[in-house]
Amino acid sequence: MIQRVRFAPSPTGSVHIGNMRVAIFNWLFARHAGGRFLLRIEDTDRERSTPEAIETLLAALRWLELDWDEEPMYQSDRANAHAEAAERLLAAGAAYREDKGGKGECVVFRMPDEDAVFHDELKGELRKKSEDMADFVIVRSNGAPVFHLANVVDDIAMKITHVLRGDDHIENTYRHVALFRALGAEPPRYAHFPMIVNRQGKPYSKRDGDAFVGDFREKGFRPDALFNYLALLGWSPGDDREKMTRAEMVEAFSLDRVKNSPAQMDLQKLTHLNGLYVAEMPAEEFRAQARAVLADCAWGRDIPEAALTPVCELMQSRTKVFSDVVDWRYFFDAMPTYDEKAVRKGLGKDGVRAALTRLIALLEQYPFDEAGIEKAIREAEREAGIREGKLNFAVRVATTGIATGAGLYETLALLGKDKTVARLRHATEHLCG
Repeated sequence: MIQRVRFAPSPTGSVHIGNMRVAIFNWLFARHAGGRFLLRIEDTDRERSTPEAIETLLAALRWLELDWDEEPMYQSDRANAHAEAAERLLAAGAAYREDKGGKGECVVFRMPDEDAVFHDELKGELRKKSEDMADFVIVRSNGAPVFHLANVVDDIAMKITHVLRGDDHIENTYRHVALFRALGAEPPRYAHFPMIVNRQGKPYSKRDGDAFVGDFREKGFRPDALFNYLALLGWSPGDDREKMTRAEMVEAFSLDRVKNSPAQMDLQKLTHLNGLYVAEMPAEEFRAQARAVLADCAWGRDIPEAALTPVCELMQSRTKVFSDVVDWRYFFDAMPTYDEKAVRKGLGKDGVRAALTRLIALLEQYPFDEAGIEKAIREAEREAGIREGKLNFAVRVATTGIATGAGLYETLALLGKDKTVARLRHATEHLCG
């Protein structure tokens, strides 16, 4: 039997990474099994499921290259099928009509008088006592189907063999299994994935940091890095690999390696992984994306290619996300913008002004290349009685305005002698002490 899975989101305008991880797991499952990955847009909430919200969802899937194998099903097109299923349940006595609190007559599904049981591919047998399972509405008084009915009817129509979704749906699954059987259909196999949580073990949300696919795209994360990270967030290939190609993930994926405990989101780990993907980009592609970021900055739109290329060559291996590109401004301006905290830490100590003043003179005595720059800094340290390596930070702040960056000697060589000396002199006259 060909295994058929589906991703069935309700578009709201933003795509949470938890939902996207569900899509990734479904896609990997289908590709590993040689099955079909299907897309169903559950768009019956017309106020939230706007055309713009649906396009945002589709754009996120395309960006992550989660291709689907058949034309998407739109649940809003399925009203007749949902209504017909409700009538069948009524005719069979599996549902009844009831006025819910004066709001009009609804269709209510009659839960069987027996324990609700299903087998979860991750958790084993799950059971709920019959007395804890109340009847529930499947068609509202306005004739609109409730999620439970539409979900099951559409899974039957799509011939879904496996429903792989978050464990916040476990309570729904007890009801859905009963609906499948009442409609004369065999329920699919179910697997419920643990949630993505923050450091406190609570569901990960926007309050904890970037939580939507669009956030990561806007900040310059690579789609292959985000895909890789989310795939390994709660699943393991059976070894300690953290960076994998899609082909490797497809080959290794299986449900028995999905962890049964919540997965903690680690933005620092994702950022590091993204840096590995950025470092591997073809130089031309990296430069093009860097220029696209700079195009949104008034100061960066007209940087000549001859000036940008060497900066890209230096910074590519140090770039974690493309939003970092806006911090390159010190390479191109006549004078950097100084971070006040870095200035206090790097230039506020006794003896720094004298050491930098001496360094300016020493830079005239050595070739202005990486080796010559290092020699000049070491000699300035010795003459000023500063421990070796301790002047580097002050020099970096004086010449770039910030506390971190690429290798100092490489950076200064790229800035050039004139800019470097001018910035050192500015620091001694206006910033030190």
